[in-house]
Amino acid sequence: MTYASTPDLLVLHAVRVAGMADDEAVARRTGVDQDKASELLEDHEAYGWVTRVAFAGTGGWTLTERGREEDTRRLAGELDQAGARGVVEQAHRAFESLNGRLVKACTDWQLRPTQSDRLAANDHSDPEWDAGVRHELAALGDELTGVVGRLSGALARFGGYDERFAAALVRVRAGERQWVTGVGIASCHAVWMELHEDLLSTLGIPRGAARPR
Repeated sequence: MTYASTPDLLVLHAVRVAGMADDEAVARRTGVDQDKASELLEDHEAYGWVTRVAFAGTGGWTLTERGREEDTRRLAGELDQAGARGVVEQAHRAFESLNGRLVKACTDWQLRPTQSDRLAANDHSDPEWDAGVRHELAALGDELTGVVGRLSGALARFGGYDERFAAALVRVRAGERQWVTGVGIASCHAVWMELHEDLLSTLGIPRGAARPR
């Protein structure tokens, strides 16, 4: 049976994974009622775990260092209580095996090398080039569905990453190019990076650490 995280952990962890999120975004991401999410965020602020920030016309909550430590402590306890460490470690290895392909696909969406310029921007004038990227993103989405299925079968909070990735890809196919690598939206790249952060933080692996073997 899949393990359901407590609302207070869901809210705290959502801020960590998103980097910055307002009350509505936290509620939408976690499925926690917005009034309850706002109440929990204020409680977390009182404990010194989150703080309000504003940047470039946007604002929301972000984790403090103390909050990151608390989230890490709670995640470790949850992982042991759910008996899910082996499943998450296996999923992390599978995800890492796909990560290089995602990075390359996003790079190919942004750049299309020419004979004279290896770093030439992709002006999207070559339909075959872009179609190749979309095909690779679709293949990665299929792989992601399997990874997320295994994860969410153990810890319910991992559910939905594959659906959000697929939703972004639908918009890409509709001609909304920003949904591949766009910032500030749930683009393919943004969703992928959030899952990466979720896996690393759940396993207590610092970013940039050597991959487990």
